[in-house]
Amino acid sequence: MKKKFIVYFAYLAIGCVIFASCEDKKKTTETVVETKTKKEVEVEDETKVEKDKKNDYPKITNENVVEFLTEYGKINPETKVLITSRYGDIVIELYKDTPLHRANFIYLVKQKYFDETFFHRVVPNFIIQGGNSDLVSTPRKRAAIGNEYLLPAEIIPGRIHQYGTVSGAKEYRENPDHRTAPYEFFIFHGPKSSTSHLNGKYTVFGNVIKGMDVVEKISNVKTDDGDWPLENIYISAKVVE
Repeated sequence: MKKKFIVYFAYLAIGCVIFASCEDKKKTTETVVETKTKKEVEVEDETKVEKDKKNDYPKITNENVVEFLTEYGKINPETKVLITSRYGDIVIELYKDTPLHRANFIYLVKQKYFDETFFHRVVPNFIIQGGNSDLVSTPRKRAAIGNEYLLPAEIIPGRIHQYGTVSGAKEYRENPDHRTAPYEFFIFHGPKSSTSHLNGKYTVFGNVIKGMDVVEKISNVKTDDGDWPLENIYISAKVVE
């Protein structure tokens, strides 16, 4: 960093000037730290995506999604992910028998996609849904990774939604094959009586092994008429093992 030096002729004022300069620098630092979480996250996220591009991964499309995630999954076998929010930590275990969904989730975590997204949909006694936000950084990250692909359904016969299961969100439009929207997931925390329209139609690809108390806390926040929390619930994610 370049330093600016100001020479003052009044020696008696030097001490005051130095003191005032330090105070100004302190205030500037505090302002930057405060605004980073509100305004500068977009720039930070763009930088992270630019770094990830160095890995030379192609954009994911419907044409290459199976091949890409199959190969990626072979060299990235992890199955546990830590989701962090201000309400606490949630640990998710991903199922190996849904390999495309597991690989996709691990890929997004390692690409830092989920960082600075939200739990953006909360329905008490039913689900909390994460992976979206109203920040401009989110669609930009999706565009960099691939914003037009869907995941082939990996619906396991007999596997149903139950307390703590993690499933992929789904687009309803022209989607008879129940393909999964890759960027959003939901954690089910309701009764089995609320699963009839979910079972066999959404891919269950994991379950919460720690932190259902956190899920319950989040499920009780106040929301608007569209189930969006009145106060954004930021999340970040990292691979545990």
